[in-house]
Amino acid sequence: MPEGPSIVILREEVAAFSGCTIERAEGSAKIDKSRLVGQVVRGFRSWGKHLLIELEDVSVRIHLLLFGSYRINERKDAVARLSLGFANGELNFYACSVQLIEGPLDATYDWSMDVMSDAWNPRTTLKRLRERPRLLACDALLDQLLFAGSGNIIKNEVLYRIRVHPLSLIGDLPPAKLRELVREARTYSFEFLQWKRAGVLRAHWLAHGQTSCVRCRIPLVKVKELGRSQRRAFFCERCQKRYGDSEQVAPDEPSGVAEG
Repeated sequence: MPEGPSIVILREEVAAFSGCTIERAEGSAKIDKSRLVGQVVRGFRSWGKHLLIELEDVSVRIHLLLFGSYRINERKDAVARLSLGFANGELNFYACSVQLIEGPLDATYDWSMDVMSDAWNPRTTLKRLRERPRLLACDALLDQLLFAGSGNIIKNEVLYRIRVHPLSLIGDLPPAKLRELVREARTYSFEFLQWKRAGVLRAHWLAHGQTSCVRCRIPLVKVKELGRSQRRAFFCERCQKRYGDSEQVAPDEPSGVAEG
């Protein structure tokens, strides 16, 4: 699943179509595609894992989900969920969620939740985390209402870097460690963006997809489904400290994990 930094790259790649008029709108998405034809693209924005196409009287939300993809000025041998044609090219989105958003995007999205946004607010994020003390650290970093744009790579890498076990409870993290978690989520997201642009992201992974701990020189633990988010996890049992007793977790389902 593409994470926030990859959507920022997508937003940059499609920017050439800003100011262009949609001449054709096709695809299998169950939206009123005829409504898009003739509209001018005011701009492209992103929030977390959402690409947002802002038009004159409506916006289009693209979420690539687990297996979504896109092509710019070319097509796959598959039916597009949404294909937009312009005088200077076309955008094609596959195996994704497509929705229309009515009204201003600022009324729908809280940009302070997006770890890649200039409006990101670490203090607000800390406050939201403290309100959910029984949340697991691995679930917190996948909750899109806490860290919009953070995905499984960011989760595994951040927890490894700050030496926190993924089954730690948010409420049991020392204040300094909780602040470090919030700070590193944003820092690593921008490093992810830099490495992704350079095509060297995988070379910088310390935990995600790896087999041994670079600090302890012992095998990393690999779990196929961990936490309520049920996502793959890679961690070191020796140097990643477990805070709190996660066996006593209350039924506190992360509200935004489904988006991530």
